Amino acid sequence: MRDDEHMTAPADSEASDLAPDRFINRELSWLDFNSRVLASAENPDTPLLERAKFLAIFASNLDEFYMVRVAGLKRRESMGLRVPAADGLTPVQQLEMISAKTSDLVARQTRCFDEVRPLLAAEGIEILAWDDLGDDEKSVMATYFTEQIFPVLTPLAVDPAHPFPYISGLSLNLAVVVREPGSGHERFARIKIPNNVDRFIKVARDRFLPLESLVAAHLDELFPGMEIIDHHPFRVTRNADLDVEEDRDEDLLQALERELARRRFGPAVRLEVTEEMDKKTLDLLVREIEVGYDDVFKIDGLLDLSSLWALYGVDAPELKDRPFVPATPAPLAKGESFFEVLQAGDVLVHHPYDSFATTTQKFIEQAATDPHVLAIKQTLYRTSGDSPIVHALIDAAAAGKQVVALVEIQARFDEEANISWARALERAGVHVVYGIVGLKTHCKTALVVRQEGSELRRYCHIGTGNYNPKTARLYEDLGLLTADPAVGADLTDLFNVLTGYSGQRDYRRLLVAPHGIRDGLLKRIEREADLARAGRPAQIFIKTNHIVDERIIDSLYEASGAGVEIGLIIRTNCSVRPGVAGLSENIRVRSIVGRFLEHSRIAYFGNDGEPEVFIGSADLMHRNLDRRVEVAVNVTDAESKTRLSEMIERMLADDVIGWDLQPDGSWVNSAERGATVDYQDETIAATGRTGRAARNG
Repeated sequence: MRDDEHMTAPADSEASDLAPDRFINRELSWLDFNSRVLASAENPDTPLLERAKFLAIFASNLDEFYMVRVAGLKRRESMGLRVPAADGLTPVQQLEMISAKTSDLVARQTRCFDEVRPLLAAEGIEILAWDDLGDDEKSVMATYFTEQIFPVLTPLAVDPAHPFPYISGLSLNLAVVVREPGSGHERFARIKIPNNVDRFIKVARDRFLPLESLVAAHLDELFPGMEIIDHHPFRVTRNADLDVEEDRDEDLLQALERELARRRFGPAVRLEVTEEMDKKTLDLLVREIEVGYDDVFKIDGLLDLSSLWALYGVDAPELKDRPFVPATPAPLAKGESFFEVLQAGDVLVHHPYDSFATTTQKFIEQAATDPHVLAIKQTLYRTSGDSPIVHALIDAAAAGKQVVALVEIQARFDEEANISWARALERAGVHVVYGIVGLKTHCKTALVVRQEGSELRRYCHIGTGNYNPKTARLYEDLGLLTADPAVGADLTDLFNVLTGYSGQRDYRRLLVAPHGIRDGLLKRIEREADLARAGRPAQIFIKTNHIVDERIIDSLYEASGAGVEIGLIIRTNCSVRPGVAGLSENIRVRSIVGRFLEHSRIAYFGNDGEPEVFIGSADLMHRNLDRRVEVAVNVTDAESKTRLSEMIERMLADDVIGWDLQPDGSWVNSAERGATVDYQDETIAATGRTGRAARNG
């Protein structure tokens, strides 16, 4: 099922009396986010290998943006679906603006890499050209090429007997022009650089040679008897979004496997080449790959800087952020049973500051081994390659417990891994389900049912992030561990919806999409507006990755007009236009980009001195609110509510470094007006001062 956001006109956006230019374009907003990522690489105060890491993240982000968002716009245009976005731009207009903005960003990326590369070399970390190698090094590399690389290369000629080869998405290639000696006729060939070999080959300690440079230096071995005229690297990006036509009578697993096989053959949406590529070769590639010249990006230097992640593995701690040891919340650090701890009260965990291994993961592992636990039910959207969570579920099934795992096999770019996990769980006797036809299951929930004397008690985890111990070290997320009977009853009802035919829509402490989250938030936004009109204090604070839903945004505009104080912390896509006279004077928008990916979702409503605070899995986008199963839980524990409200207030504080959105859609770094505090570093330091015991996670 596609994740397109604007296949139809935005609901109610044109019928509103509010200003027609009140929405910032979603796609351009995303590019602004990636610009903020790039700014972290450009910042000379960022540790050097962290700068290289941010360059890699920027490049990887841009790849996915083109594979999904740009591909979606191109598909809609080709299908004649020219319905404008909420801001009024047609697909063609958006594509033109994206191309221009991306060209500027890629130029910045190149300049940044040109600055970082010699700084790395000065620290002994070198990315070399072939001519930079000494004779002995060239000899060693030549042997490596002959023994390890040459056998797997396949030069593909292009002539009447050899059609232009298919170029797979994100593969690195060499376009080679050769000529027979004494002949004026030039021939074209393509060589695919192997993607199962390290891109950067270690020549010596922390001295690396790009693989394509090694191949280029040995073209005479690949084309013996031919004259090598020219060679240029190039790279193609293809549409990688899946279009699974779901049918109630068809096995979704089989449908998805069929579509995955087609993904590599999606139409091209971008061609990256070097500045030095000659026009004749470029024209050939444009024609054969079937892209427009607006889709061509010329890069002065290395292609595919996402591979700089490899350099981050260099043992040079002085060039990276200072490491820290995640903590364990005090109630869980005493070594007692999680079940005894949760009987005494809720526990809020905040990753990566709180260890995932000693909190969320240990909760599932204890449940798997506890002889009194009868059942475990869990949703899995993304998990790690060697998942301790999945292993715990398998162990629980082996121990005779009833185990249900809802595996979302349509989690974008994790489809193959999730299919593999689903089959492994099924083989172990776990009841594996794939959710509801037509909806992705994106919520992060776990339910444990335990026999305690003559009664059953339910223990729950509801989070904002995936059950993935690896990303839990890199992503900022929240989770609520609770034995509250209302939450346990809610999750029981939710799993009956997910695994059976229940049509339940109303819950006790949960808001559940696709039927409840938007309406629940709108109701509370309107309540704050009514309080403001009555002269009462009114506040709304929302932290989320994306906000593009027009009904939510318009409701916030109305609340702002009523006098509600509104603070939004938005990591990526933001269509809200803050600080506009007569529209959004009381709305402030901030984005924080740091060493951890801000990923948690929080919604705070002042409620006339009795705050309501929710955490959950849903971003404020059409796909999350209309086409996914998402969960937000009402946090009722007083200490947890205070902690969440203080977290948001601190992120919005004037002395904290962040990016503030301006009425014209531009972003300004608060460091330019004197902010000096890194919120994430401050939180790391505070974690050690709050009584939470340090423990490796």
